[in-house]
Amino acid sequence: MGRLIRSISLWILLSVACAALFARQAYATELWANTLPALNEGLASGALPPTGLYGIYDSYWASFRVYGNSSKSTSESVDALIQVPTLLWVPGNKIFGGRYAAAIALPFDYTNVKAPGVAALSDNGHWGTFNTVLAPVMISWQLPHDLSLRTDLAVAFDDASSTPGHPPTGGGAPSGNGFWSLEPDVGISWLHDGWNVSAGMQYAYNFKDGKTQYTSGQQLSGTYTLTKTMGKWTLGVGAYSINQISADSGSGALAAGCASRRGCRIEAYGAGPIVGYQFGGLNVLLNYTASIYTRNYLGGNIFNVRFIFPLN
Repeated sequence: MGRLIRSISLWILLSVACAALFARQAYATELWANTLPALNEGLASGALPPTGLYGIYDSYWASFRVYGNSSKSTSESVDALIQVPTLLWVPGNKIFGGRYAAAIALPFDYTNVKAPGVAALSDNGHWGTFNTVLAPVMISWQLPHDLSLRTDLAVAFDDASSTPGHPPTGGGAPSGNGFWSLEPDVGISWLHDGWNVSAGMQYAYNFKDGKTQYTSGQQLSGTYTLTKTMGKWTLGVGAYSINQISADSGSGALAAGCASRRGCRIEAYGAGPIVGYQFGGLNVLLNYTASIYTRNYLGGNIFNVRFIFPLN
């Protein structure tokens, strides 16, 4: 377990990054983007842990401002507390010469939107469940020179407790998306003498929300890690990038004004420090990430605490 923090990669890249649906409609993406910024910082994107069953629990807090198409902050903001319990299974089987794994995450979140002048949304925080994410296929290959390569395929289900087409009864922003997403990704890691140099890229293809006739554009997201483990301590830095590569479309996107906002395309970058510690069989990883540049998205301060522990 001592090496698990640098040999496991949390495949799930979920979101609770709001793109300001609100009264002015969306700045980007119908509601929540596919990627939860900075969630995977500190992990090895190309590797899998030893054979076994693992529990992973992320407790993620963010204080965001909404940024418009000109990359300037607006008067709207979002406070979010996201809990992401994940079950990772590494059975020891091989597929195409690589080690096989599968995972499932059942995230839930508390969101509190502050939109001046919009009483139905503003300061009306509540809990709800996000879209379930299943990764039925994860394959990692050990390469020469301490390199590891991994590819995953994840599916985000349309099963959130509230969505834009099915809003929460008590008001406030929906807790999840009203559409399915297909999310292939690839990661590479160099793991040598305690060093973890990793980069992971995820492509998100979003299907149409049939209730709102809004199709969120395709997104390419990256997570980057540079850490060094010394004894029980891990120290380093992490960063993220999110780039929407196709415009939001459909009648719902046209009503939101995306035609005049470059298709409501997201662009966001951030970075910050990482610190981890090994408590016996429990790995704890903390990271703080600050936004560097944001357009049509949320930017601000992010704190995440991750617990990784074997279940057998």
